[in-house]
Amino acid sequence: MDRTEKHAFVAQLAAVFADTSMVVVTRNDGMTVAQVTVLRQRMRAAGATFKVAKNRLATLALDGTRFDGIAPLLKGPTALAWAADPVAVAKVAVEFAKTNDKLVILGGALGTQTLNADGVKALAELPSLDVLRAQLVGLIATPATRIAGVLQAPAGQLARVFGAYAKKDEAPAEAA
Repeated sequence: MDRTEKHAFVAQLAAVFADTSMVVVTRNDGMTVAQVTVLRQRMRAAGATFKVAKNRLATLALDGTRFDGIAPLLKGPTALAWAADPVAVAKVAVEFAKTNDKLVILGGALGTQTLNADGVKALAELPSLDVLRAQLVGLIATPATRIAGVLQAPAGQLARVFGAYAKKDEAPAEAA
């Protein structure tokens, strides 16, 4: 990699850090190309990106961003994973690390908040953004459904009372 390529890479990585909300730092010592390919495919399916970057270049790209707290984690064979949906990238990384002992989660950052490995694992246990949105819509829709049910109940009761009176009046008329 020559000097202009390094500058372009740092600029590209800095632009990524400006746009993303979550970065996970992993150690991938001893992973095969096939394993990394599978991990990248899973990340891509979740809307995330997994990239092995030189620590010095990644540190330069982190400088001045809200993720500069993860710079101390960049030692040894590390890789970065990022996505706009913080839960998605954490879930994929944690699930892959459970099945592959060569991928170790070192930590990460959610905005300006630096997370250790346990913080990333806790974030992975949260429901995804789409699930949270669905739950929120369900919470909003539930009271409206209950209000409609409560409003319909008295009308239904009145209809049953009127029906009972009508049947009661019909019964004596038939007997005569």
